[in-house]
Amino acid sequence: MELDRRAILGGAIGVAAASAAGQAVAQEVATTWPPADHFALWPDRPPNAPKVLPRPNFTMNGRAPRRELWLRGIAQPVVGVFRPANPDGRALLSIPGGGYQFISVENEGINVARTFNPLGITVFVLGYRLPGEGWANPQDVPLQDAQRAMRLIRANAGRYGIMPEKLGVVGFSAGGLLAASIATAWNDPVYAPVDATDRQNARPAFAGLVYPVTSADLMRVGTGPAARFDPVRRVGRDTPPIFIVHAIDDPVVPFSEPMAMLVAAREARVPVEAHFLQEGGHGFGPSYLAASLPGSDWPVLFDRWIGRTLAAPAVPSA
Repeated sequence: MELDRRAILGGAIGVAAASAAGQAVAQEVATTWPPADHFALWPDRPPNAPKVLPRPNFTMNGRAPRRELWLRGIAQPVVGVFRPANPDGRALLSIPGGGYQFISVENEGINVARTFNPLGITVFVLGYRLPGEGWANPQDVPLQDAQRAMRLIRANAGRYGIMPEKLGVVGFSAGGLLAASIATAWNDPVYAPVDATDRQNARPAFAGLVYPVTSADLMRVGTGPAARFDPVRRVGRDTPPIFIVHAIDDPVVPFSEPMAMLVAAREARVPVEAHFLQEGGHGFGPSYLAASLPGSDWPVLFDRWIGRTLAAPAVPSA
């Protein structure tokens, strides 16, 4: 999978991390990936696996105070679990971006948990496989991981103290494309069921799209069918409510991308709320817009919107 434009960046601070196997990243390690509370997505080798799996390659990038951990070489994808002190039953599957070239796990994953845990929301951070690292049918690989994550979380809702019907997604940049894909292609048969968990519904209750890619026009997706990566064209009656945040001055993803999703949702009568910021650039995550900018409050707006959305009558899914 390649980008038609430059690799989509997630912004950020980073504190270093380590792989599940305990691989040291750097001497500056302050947090770890995955966190102590995590689960693997697949019981054995993931679907579409090549003979030789990618090797973990977790690196620190950028300059202080916005150093950031990037994940590459994910052979066994995991979900990090971040629990609030006072859970209210709501849950988010957070999908970091990185242009499908890396995963901005600190800015758009761990920092999401730090922001939304105090609001009572349990956050699950998806460390998904990158399609350009040797997987067969690479266009399906991220969606396989997202579907499986949704199903595993729902299957273990009691263990995590969440309500299955209150599980949504939030995705950033290329992770926004994956969040939009799971919102519109949640029932696509992209992998063979591996256990009873795969009978669970993968449809999110809502979807947050933050400076998202929303079409295959911006990204070239493998060599196979790309229809599921055109979520704008697939918005329909079973698409969950959508929340959008985007800066008009974004130099990487044009505002026409989320605008197209807004129009598609309106035409399909899918509940949608959109916030287009005058400035903010790209990769600001949940906490890297200056406090002087109105858009810095988007996590609060998203939290309030989730509450209103979950209180509204449910739209039947297919």
